[in-house]
Amino acid sequence: MRPRAERPRQVPAAVPPDAPRTETPPHAALPLVSHARNRGLPLDMDWLRTARVNRPAAERRCASLPACRPVTGVHRVAWLLRAVGLIDLTTLAGDDTPGRVHRLCAKARQPVRADLLDALGVDGLTTAAVCVYHEMIAPALAALRGSGIPVAAVSTGFPAGLSPMATRLAEIEASVAAGAAEIDIVISRRHVLLGDWAALYDEVAAFRAACGPAHLKTILATGELGTLTNVARASLVCMMAGADFIKTSTGKEPVNATLPVGLTMLRAIRAYHAATGQRVGFKPAGGISTAKEALVWLALIKEELGDRWLSPDLFRFGASSLLGDIERQIEQHVTGAPSAAWRHPMG
Repeated sequence: MRPRAERPRQVPAAVPPDAPRTETPPHAALPLVSHARNRGLPLDMDWLRTARVNRPAAERRCASLPACRPVTGVHRVAWLLRAVGLIDLTTLAGDDTPGRVHRLCAKARQPVRADLLDALGVDGLTTAAVCVYHEMIAPALAALRGSGIPVAAVSTGFPAGLSPMATRLAEIEASVAAGAAEIDIVISRRHVLLGDWAALYDEVAAFRAACGPAHLKTILATGELGTLTNVARASLVCMMAGADFIKTSTGKEPVNATLPVGLTMLRAIRAYHAATGQRVGFKPAGGISTAKEALVWLALIKEELGDRWLSPDLFRFGASSLLGDIERQIEQHVTGAPSAAWRHPMG
């Protein structure tokens, strides 16, 4: 996917040119943000038509990853600690309760046992965010007060995204008003499957406008898009429409985050940055549950986008069980003895 040079940095109609960039309420700031938000571009159909993905080549590239950067000992632990700070700790169950959310938030504030962090000389480690349904925003904010950890809310008829447009926009606005600093929306997959890129662009631009100061993460539900070329084009359209992050999956599809999909989205981000100078974040979600998998994803990010993207303002894991396995691996490193999963509950 070749970057296109000299592309004008224009703003889609849904994001007015005079929209404030820095005067946002404190609760709406992503941690460690040091770059301007993506302000989008007009829809560029020529760029989309030239976007193609060679699936066999992508699969070969991804198959080489686990062996290309073996990490052991203290270096492995350092990478795992980095991964902890990039997790959106998530609960999106139909039986969520305020008590469950409070326990999850306590884990977000202290994601690794204090004795293990003391042994490693690490202090102040938290997860990047906590992700919940709209109804759980208030309990999450109460449990995270003073921590600096933002609350993300899934929205727009998550996970199917088939609610009426007015309902989806109202849902975003309600979550932002309730205090969510980040909004994870789902796109209408039919726009991608039908090749209706203008409809997808208008939808995401409207979602971005409804978010106001909150940061917009667009979930592509890549397992339902059919081809990697569709994934690449959908990624580009969402970035043109002003998305702050592009995200692989809801976690509810039969196929969620895979490395070829991740590679495709990362190269779209790289091309967009080369053409516009604007940075867009990436969030793989669904099915990433082991420390080993997390290290492979981190290697992919480092090799495709560089160290700048290994920060919570530009990269997140959408996960919950991942944290338990990372903590288990850290305990094994510290104590020298195998650690059982039951020793590291989420809440």
